[in-house]
Amino acid sequence: MTMPTDGGADRILQLEEEVQQLKDAVVSHAVVDQAIGMIVALGRVSPAQGWTVLREVSQRTNIKLRSIADMILVWGRTGALPAEVRTVLEETLDRLGPTRLPDVPPEP
Repeated sequence: MTMPTDGGADRILQLEEEVQQLKDAVVSHAVVDQAIGMIVALGRVSPAQGWTVLREVSQRTNIKLRSIADMILVWGRTGALPAEVRTVLEETLDRLGPTRLPDVPPEP
């Protein structure tokens, strides 16, 4: 294949970079969504609260949100979670949750 000589090659490279960035963003978004789902299920909080918990743990530990999400997914598979992250996660969940599941009467 011959590459265009009118600046088109630069545009092709630029578009290939954009495509890769979008692919990375989709993967990152999926990881974050899965981690929020785990927080929702295990912490008995709403999805909005799950997002808040994930964001707060990231901020309080000074670890990127995507990395915290990865750690939570590993924790779900292995039970291993760094002590600092576990402590902040537990503190945040204690403060924000648990919430009651919809249409489930509270236990007596």
